[in-house]
Amino acid sequence: MVEIKPLSADYEEYLRDESRTVGSAQSISFPRTEQEVREVLSQMSDAGVPVTVQGGRTGLAAGAVPDGGHVLNLSKMTRCVGLSPARVDESGAIDPDGAFLLTVEPGVVLSQLRKDIEDKNVDVRGWDEASLAAWRALCDAREHFFPTDPTETSATIGGMAACNASGARSYGYGPMRSHVTALRVVLSDGQTLALRRGQAVARGTSLDLVTEQGGRVHVDLPTYEMPRTKNASGYFCAPDMDAVDLFIGSDSTLGVITQVELELVALPRVIWGVSCFFADESHAVEFTRSARAALRDAKAIEYFDADALDILRAQRRASTAFAALPELRDDARACVYVELQCEAEAEATEELWKLGDVLTSSGGSEDATWVARTAVDRETQRFFRHAVPESVNMLIDERRKSDPTITKLGSDMSVPDECLPAVMRMYRETLAEQGLQSAMWGHIGNNHLHVNVLPRDAGDYARGKELFNRWARSVTEMGGAVSAEHGVGKMKRDFLRTMYGERHIREMARVKAQLDPAHILGLGNLFPPDTLPLPVGSEAAGHATDDGTREA
Repeated sequence: MVEIKPLSADYEEYLRDESRTVGSAQSISFPRTEQEVREVLSQMSDAGVPVTVQGGRTGLAAGAVPDGGHVLNLSKMTRCVGLSPARVDESGAIDPDGAFLLTVEPGVVLSQLRKDIEDKNVDVRGWDEASLAAWRALCDAREHFFPTDPTETSATIGGMAACNASGARSYGYGPMRSHVTALRVVLSDGQTLALRRGQAVARGTSLDLVTEQGGRVHVDLPTYEMPRTKNASGYFCAPDMDAVDLFIGSDSTLGVITQVELELVALPRVIWGVSCFFADESHAVEFTRSARAALRDAKAIEYFDADALDILRAQRRASTAFAALPELRDDARACVYVELQCEAEAEATEELWKLGDVLTSSGGSEDATWVARTAVDRETQRFFRHAVPESVNMLIDERRKSDPTITKLGSDMSVPDECLPAVMRMYRETLAEQGLQSAMWGHIGNNHLHVNVLPRDAGDYARGKELFNRWARSVTEMGGAVSAEHGVGKMKRDFLRTMYGERHIREMARVKAQLDPAHILGLGNLFPPDTLPLPVGSEAAGHATDDGTREA
């Protein structure tokens, strides 16, 4: 039995995540196996104790910040469990250029996983012969990789699944959901689900699940229509959907993911990064819209506005840690980074010529463009891109010394393609109207910008929060999403209500009640606790039948 420890001062760091939010809890555990997770959840369910699931605590929406009760930290569950080829030919031979499916536990850290795959150094102890044969085939094949790439590579795979993480390359590869083929999930009462794509599928909006212990769970899926854009806002739902997709992006409110089967794909042989600079933001927007139509092999299209570039200039002057940043021209007031991935240099060269044509027709200059063809040059560009959020966090941490009540306010909203110019105008006009300092960067290829308000005092902070509420309403009217990649957690649940409306929030709460009748998982994530129906066992809350079926 895993030890349940009091949450003493020794464990205070587990009361917070990268959202800078601090919560409270009474106890904590660090299970190492699925069986230990089951034991903890059974104990907490019987006692009615809320459980907050944690991984690397890199989230920005406070989903891993506890609101009382117990912290279930999965960082000790770090095994790679097995490997299989995605397809074999009629003779049983493995396609070396095809995908491989790697099963991992939720505490596996993305950066370590990437390194182990690249170095062919995955720990295969305990694997069966079929997995070992697949591993030998992967080692002999061309390089493979896991495409999902959030900015914070210390994220764990379980946390990435919980919020349907994405990142820069989601423009070309899609979010986490696109690369998950199977899950193991422990429900709040300790029962387990083994879910594989195509095996547990809804009939319309009705989904029936059978646990490995023989319990039956009926789920009435929400009836809202998902936005036509990058989206990590609330439960995924669609007629005839796969059960795997319900748990991905659920902010650990429906069950605890204990295994994830990931798709590893062949790494393109040629990867070039191109940083394009513009004298005006409108030219950068025009370039983005044209590049999406012209380029076949772009896997990332990223943006940095004038304020972000000015922050980098200041950091380069002030800190030796940022001395490696390339010097920016004075007339650079916007930057769009494009990553090209091709199978041959001839293809990449053709794409680069197309990009050059789009660049000049959009008001850019080839003379002010950085092209990185080598791994060393791409690493310099990566440092440049990651230095922006790091510099902003350093700026805010310095201001918090004078006013600890303020934090950075970062948006995570997306809109359909045709709304990109309109949403950019909205951001600029409203920021100017409120007199707020900001810096904008992010995934412009997906119309998904992180607009960061940088408060100088408590008044700025209050105006910034209200501005985000206005943006949520406007983005919803455009058919967009209030959270595109960070999940909702506790910080964006009011935005979720704006996006879906009260009726659909109640439908989401019903899904949670059907899968977590005691309401112990992820307390406060997605919606306030008073939105939920009464827990099973309470008056008028329904009952669980003798065969394990849950009836509302």
